[in-house]
Amino acid sequence: MIVDSVLTNAKAYLNNEIVDCSIAIENGRLFKIGKEAQMPNADEKTNLGNMLVLPGLIDVHVHLRDEGKAYEEDFYTGTAAAATGGITTVLDMPNNAPVTMSTETLKNRMRIAENRNLVNIGFYSEFPRDLGEVGSIVAQGAVGFKLFMARQVGGLNIDDDEALQEAFRKVGKLGVPIAVHAEDKALLMANEERLKHANRHDADAFLKAHSERVELKAVERLLALSAQIDVRLHFCHMTTQKGLNAVVEAKKSGRTVTCEVTPHHLLLSNADYEHYGLMLTIMPPLRGESNIEALWKGIADGWVDVLGSDHAPHALSEKSAGSVWDVKVGVPGLETTLPLMLTMIRKNRISLGQLVHLLSEKPAELFNLKDRGGLEQGKKADLIIVDFKRKFKINALKFHSKAKFSPFDGWEVQGCPVKTFVNGQLVMDEQEIVAKAGSCEIIRGGHT
Repeated sequence: MIVDSVLTNAKAYLNNEIVDCSIAIENGRLFKIGKEAQMPNADEKTNLGNMLVLPGLIDVHVHLRDEGKAYEEDFYTGTAAAATGGITTVLDMPNNAPVTMSTETLKNRMRIAENRNLVNIGFYSEFPRDLGEVGSIVAQGAVGFKLFMARQVGGLNIDDDEALQEAFRKVGKLGVPIAVHAEDKALLMANEERLKHANRHDADAFLKAHSERVELKAVERLLALSAQIDVRLHFCHMTTQKGLNAVVEAKKSGRTVTCEVTPHHLLLSNADYEHYGLMLTIMPPLRGESNIEALWKGIADGWVDVLGSDHAPHALSEKSAGSVWDVKVGVPGLETTLPLMLTMIRKNRISLGQLVHLLSEKPAELFNLKDRGGLEQGKKADLIIVDFKRKFKINALKFHSKAKFSPFDGWEVQGCPVKTFVNGQLVMDEQEIVAKAGSCEIIRGGHT
């Protein structure tokens, strides 16, 4: 038999250890992993020069924009950024223009992405105005629903407890998760109004508006509302010790809740506003050192389930308004997440096993991506080649993303993704995109 390709001289992360091996790929899947002498003949052979092979990363929190926000990012530039960062599957958030919140808007978004993507894409939906449409949205292929608690975005009234519980019951029966942005709208709006009335437009005002209590109140409310309902809540970008503790207690009681943290909430603090200015305006905001240490401890103790980039591209002009209330929130993260986390391995902040668990294995489990998330025979050949020794400085001007800015610009990191394979196809080689747009898959409800 002749397979499509064989990767030789690899050091692959298999079963919690690094193993010298070769990898055969056929029809987009991992055909065989073993010694080079055991490999079948191949149309193409690639010597990896003893570099590290990891399962392709799955980023469950990405804003790819496109459509009415294509000036900020589009499916091609966003997925090019993902491939360059070693990310082979992204899950796209629905706060777009138009908002993804119906069968029709989801179908149209999938149709556009099919011709532009360079990595696999799955799609969240916001809740529709008519909860009777939830079933058809999942049937169309939504990987989950997004519940944005800080502002009214979708069709579900976030101030109505009974409406939230009805939504939880409907989604719970369908088995897909609800990803939550946990900031309490009422408290946040009251804080903002008070600060604006006091003519406060600075970064510290934003931090005061988005207080720790704003996060905790939303987490506690949602945990209470869902206590008697069989639904999977996934808390996005946790930032506070108290918020995380509430999730941990729910986990200890047997609740099926999960949570994520972002690299920027782990590596930057609210003190960094002095250096970076309003570019660091992020929701939820950066916190102080005690909260940051709580997030790292959550990772070390196994309570944090996934790392998500919360890739949020904007035009540079949107990040430099005079008032903090006019600044678009978020920073890009697809091209920095892996190098930053590989550097944290060097600094003994995180282990390679934890990185693979948080960015590959657990995301695949949570979103039912059965064919992905690990280097196993029969799984999709989503894998990345990493030069763990390579040092370089992050240069935002060279990003494939349209967002040419980053708080990590100029940071020296060690560990660089040098090749990205998606479904067995080489998409990125030495930071260059080498595949055609539209060559990857649309994830539909956990199945491609």
